[in-house]
Amino acid sequence: MKPIAPSDDATLPAIAGLLLAAGGGRRLGGRPKALLEYAGRPLVEHAVRGLREAGCGPVHVVLGAAAAEVRERADLADCVLADNPDWADGMGSSLRAGLRSLAGTGVQGVVVALVDQPGIGAAAIARVISAYRSPSSLAAASYGGRRGHPVLFGAERWAGIADGASGDQGARDYLKLHREALTLVECGDVADPADIDTPDDLHLLKPAGTSAAPRATKR
Repeated sequence: MKPIAPSDDATLPAIAGLLLAAGGGRRLGGRPKALLEYAGRPLVEHAVRGLREAGCGPVHVVLGAAAAEVRERADLADCVLADNPDWADGMGSSLRAGLRSLAGTGVQGVVVALVDQPGIGAAAIARVISAYRSPSSLAAASYGGRRGHPVLFGAERWAGIADGASGDQGARDYLKLHREALTLVECGDVADPADIDTPDDLHLLKPAGTSAAPRATKR
């Protein structure tokens, strides 16, 4: 597992975007993360925009908590929406649902992003996409050398990743098992991987350029 410099390969095949947006925000008092407000709109719209601006297509969004409300309030036109009735079981179930929704699309790879990381935008996603080499590609953004999101899975990897996805682990165990095949793409200069888990993290919803209180230290 070693970092690479991003490339400018203009011959990349279609790479899908997969946004996991099913979480119920249990530690946020039951506020579904997809519906948190960012720049006056649901956070899920901001995350979808990042995938689209990076060149992903199609874009699939996995919904779970308050799915009907998300469909009503958020503008997700041209997205493929996949419902995950088992969203409360953790991110693994959403990853499986999302990968299932991509079956038959013909895309050769997918970039997976999380709805609760507003500091990760098109620049980081595009860098990770540039690491695609073949349907067996496996890549992830890194921040100071530490693996994070988004991650890229070549289509040949989807079945193995889905088989191992459980609880809140997502693809973590798969990535550890295949660490020698994993390409890291440094994104720390263009993105902030901080996620929104508790009320102390809500300052992350302030778009860049607006004032925000210092982040409280998590214990």
